[in-house]
Amino acid sequence: MNSQVPPDPAAGVIQAQAVPEGATPPMAVRPTAAAPQAVRSSSSRGLGCFAFLLVLAGGLAIPVLFLLMVLGDGGGSLFSAETALQEQHVAAARNGTHKIAIVRVEGAILDGEGFVKQQLDQIRRDDRVKAIVLRIDSPGGTVSASDYLYHHLQKLAKDRQLPVVVSMGGLCASGGYYIAMAVGSAEQTIFAEPTTWTGSIGVIIPHYNVAGLMEKWDIEEDSIKSHPLKALGSPTKKLTEQERAVLQGLVDDSFDRFKEIVQAGRPRFAQNPEQLNAVATGQVFTARQAVDNGLVDKIGFLEEAAARAIELAGVDPADTQVIRYKRDSGLMDQLLFGANAHARQGVPFDLSRLVDLATPRAYYMWSWLPEAEGFGR
Repeated sequence: MNSQVPPDPAAGVIQAQAVPEGATPPMAVRPTAAAPQAVRSSSSRGLGCFAFLLVLAGGLAIPVLFLLMVLGDGGGSLFSAETALQEQHVAAARNGTHKIAIVRVEGAILDGEGFVKQQLDQIRRDDRVKAIVLRIDSPGGTVSASDYLYHHLQKLAKDRQLPVVVSMGGLCASGGYYIAMAVGSAEQTIFAEPTTWTGSIGVIIPHYNVAGLMEKWDIEEDSIKSHPLKALGSPTKKLTEQERAVLQGLVDDSFDRFKEIVQAGRPRFAQNPEQLNAVATGQVFTARQAVDNGLVDKIGFLEEAAARAIELAGVDPADTQVIRYKRDSGLMDQLLFGANAHARQGVPFDLSRLVDLATPRAYYMWSWLPEAEGFGR
């Protein structure tokens, strides 16, 4: 049969003419112009939608993150830096009306506005806190950071009439001992564990002379400066007598300040300065040696220091809880770092530390490389 089959527009296929029975029919042919146009239209729409979604997501990311930061301020718990410190029950009555707050001073003291200051600020806002136990495990730190924390501890204790008791951990040296003097003149307030090392009353400005290495590597220091003393403490050359005298004057003045603070916290040294001079050599002492030399009152653990704080506060032990503070990771830390969020806390790294390494600085610290001790904290 030779009859023709009309095209089927709905199917979009043009049928070939019928062929005699038994013959192989030709393949159906689609219109060559319409099909590519349809494909281009579908593809461009898909790419356009995808690009629009990308732009939309990118555009929303910035304001959303900004909003999260704003909401995280003041207790939104989105960023750990802005969250309130969480309380953790340690001993005594779990639901006691009164609180004895343990303030932890751990590691190198390089920043006065860190975790220690946050603990003090929280205590200032909490009228239920009746005494402070300073738990110190530190080699010390910079002169300025140690003095800053000592100042705020003293101010808080005075403003709130809070007794302060010290519990020394494994190491309470130099700037750590400096902060311990916030106990004031109260008796039986400094406790050291049997294995504590403490003391190291002294000041150090580290200086490393690498001039020999520079000469070996053919490196010449050629800084332009307003005065030779502007490069005071540079490790690229040996100290001149004038530079050494200037630095020694800075150390001596800071050392005098240290001894004044110790005399305020240890009245026996105020009455007998020669006894203080005998132990203020930068040496560290064992707990027993520290007791014998008047640096420590008693050998005892944290619970004994807490019991003394309760006694000095004059509160009922049966109605008093001993608590400490911990930093809770915020939502953003959890989202970005997951299980490592807690591990990150207190371990920030910024490029300013590299500048600090090259900056002459006085330390109340027991360490041969003070800045490296706290690098990255």
